[in-house]
Amino acid sequence: MIPAEFEYVAPTSVADALAALAEAGDDAKVLAGGQSLLPVLRMRLNAPELVIDLGRIEELRGIREDGDHIVIGAMTTYFDALASDLVREHATVLHAAIKEVADPQIRHRGTVGGALVHADPAGDVGAPALALDSEFVITGSGGERTVAAGDFFQDLFETAVGEGELLTAIRIPKHTGWGAHYEKFVRVSHQWSIVAVAATVRVEGGSIAEARVGLTNMGSTPLRASAVEAALVGAAATDEAVREACAAAAEGTNPPSDLNGSADYRRALAPVLARRAVLAAAGG
Repeated sequence: MIPAEFEYVAPTSVADALAALAEAGDDAKVLAGGQSLLPVLRMRLNAPELVIDLGRIEELRGIREDGDHIVIGAMTTYFDALASDLVREHATVLHAAIKEVADPQIRHRGTVGGALVHADPAGDVGAPALALDSEFVITGSGGERTVAAGDFFQDLFETAVGEGELLTAIRIPKHTGWGAHYEKFVRVSHQWSIVAVAATVRVEGGSIAEARVGLTNMGSTPLRASAVEAALVGAAATDEAVREACAAAAEGTNPPSDLNGSADYRRALAPVLARRAVLAAAGG
């Protein structure tokens, strides 16, 4: 299907993009990589009067160090994140998750920030970003504000990015030396996650000193498996100990039921995938 007619602008600065967004208001849609918006437009599920393409704003691209954080520009593609030594070394679980995103064509076009703002609970970058205690830099006419990951994802396809605002960067505390793994369960290659688990752990002397565990598609937003994280601290990095700690992986979740599986099916999967992810992250 052909999209409904719309106007198109491609600003070259954040200031110009914000000005265009302010002028158009609810009649505008922001285009990042286009992997989510373009199908919606083609199916005419949304018919904006204006599309604001962020693809020419160079200040929104790139990955850099900032003290004990790395900073990823919102328009950085999956491909560039995968190629980054900074992401691989300091945010390993995000790097592992991005490797599981769709196919090379989509990874060349899709953007990290676009996926986070779209906030599909089955998407692969939300849970790692949450597990890494990321911070989201949001820019509007009044300047910048920073939102913690736990407050960024608010509901199904809803984030803290307000009307007239843009996500401009993701700040991730360095998790240098932490083991990491992303365990994704699908039936068909390149599918959205039925359930996935992002695990990053710090091991000392054969025991888990710290753990961060994020869940994909176990609710209307990415979730932290807080009970699992608490149970893992001090546990031996063995199958038996990790299995016991991960038994609570579905605690407090509200997974969907759809053609890929019922809510109960997902609740049964979560502890299994959590155990695999944590053991792999711990080197077990």
